Amino acid sequence: MERKFPRKLKRVVVKVGSSLLANQLMQPHEASLRSLVDQICDLHDKGVGVVLVSSGAVVLGLGEMGERVRPSDTPSLQAAAAIGQAMLMRLYCDYFKSRQRACAQILLTWDDFADRTRFNNARNTLEVLLERGVVPIINENDTISTDEIKFGDNDKLSALVASLIRSDLLIMLSDVDGLYKKEDGKLTGLFREIREITEEIEGSAGGAANKNVSKGGMAAKIGAVKIASSADVPCVIANGQTPDVIRRIVLEREALGTYFFEKSEKLLMRKHWLTFVAKPKGKVVVDDGARKVLLKGNASLLLPGVIRHEGVFKAGDVVIVEDVQGMEIGRGITRYSVRDISDSGADAKRAKSEFIHIDDLVVTAK
Repeated sequence: MERKFPRKLKRVVVKVGSSLLANQLMQPHEASLRSLVDQICDLHDKGVGVVLVSSGAVVLGLGEMGERVRPSDTPSLQAAAAIGQAMLMRLYCDYFKSRQRACAQILLTWDDFADRTRFNNARNTLEVLLERGVVPIINENDTISTDEIKFGDNDKLSALVASLIRSDLLIMLSDVDGLYKKEDGKLTGLFREIREITEEIEGSAGGAANKNVSKGGMAAKIGAVKIASSADVPCVIANGQTPDVIRRIVLEREALGTYFFEKSEKLLMRKHWLTFVAKPKGKVVVDDGARKVLLKGNASLLLPGVIRHEGVFKAGDVVIVEDVQGMEIGRGITRYSVRDISDSGADAKRAKSEFIHIDDLVVTAK
C-alpha cells in the first residue's frame, strides 16, 4: 500500500539508535552502517536532502574500552563519548567517501536550541551543508553535556532538528516495527496510522529494551513525535533492520512502520521554540481573572494579573505562567525582571503594562 505524504519529500531527517549501530558486544555493526549510508546516498541522488541524527558514540566508546555495562556517572559517559564519537565519524566518513559524498559532524546541546542566536546559527549551517549536498551527521555533545543542558535522548534531538530545518518527514528507526497496541499488558497489533496522540497511545509506549546499548525507548519517540508534529512535520517510527527501510519509506512510499500525521494547526516557529525548546528561568502565578483571559486566547498577560513569582529572571527570559492551583497555563518571554516586578507597585503607569506580550506568549493548557 502506498503512503501519501502532505507534500513532496525534499528534506528528511533520519534518526538511528545505538541498537542498530552496535552489537551486544558494543562493537560497530558495520553491515548496518554501510546500508544506512547507501540508502542516504540514494536519497541524495534522487534530490532528497537528508540530515542524519546518529546515536552510538557512548556505546562504541565503552566497547573500545572493553566495558560491557553502561556507567551511571557523567564523567565516565563523557569519556566514552569522546572515544566513541571519533570512531563513529571515522566509519561514517569512510563509508560516505566510498560513495563519493561528503559528510559533516555537528555536535549540539540544548543550549544551542534554547539560545536564539545559536539556534539561528545552527539552522544556517545546516542549510548551507544541505545546499552543497553534504550529509550533516548530528549527535548530542555528550563530552560536555551536563544534566542541565542534555536532551535526554536523541529522539528529542531529532525532532528539534526536524523542526529547525522545516523537514518534510522525520523517520525514527528502532529495533521494532513501530508502535504496538496493548491490552491488559499484551501486544495486540501494530498501529499503522495515528492522527492524534491520546492517553491510549502513550500507554502503549515503553522504555528501552536494552539499557546498556539504548537510552531511549518508545515513550521517548512518542515525546519526539509531539514536538515534530506540532511543527508540521509528519513522523514514521519503523524497524531499522528492515531491508532498505529508508528507500522504501521515502522513494517507494511504502507504508512501513507507524505513521504519525502532522497537527492540523501547527505552532509558529517562535511559539514552537517557546513550548518545546526554551528553558524557563522562573515562574509567575496569576490570579483567576488573568487565567480566564489567557485561556480565551488572543490576549497579553498584564502585570497587575501577576500575584507571585519564583526564580531569578530578567527581561527577555522565558518564564512559566501558572494559576493559583499550580497548573501551567502557558510560557512566554517576560518584559520585566524580578527587580522590575518588585519596584512596579510605585509606578501606576508601568503597573498597567504588558508583562508578556501576546506575540511572546503560548498557551499550553488544554
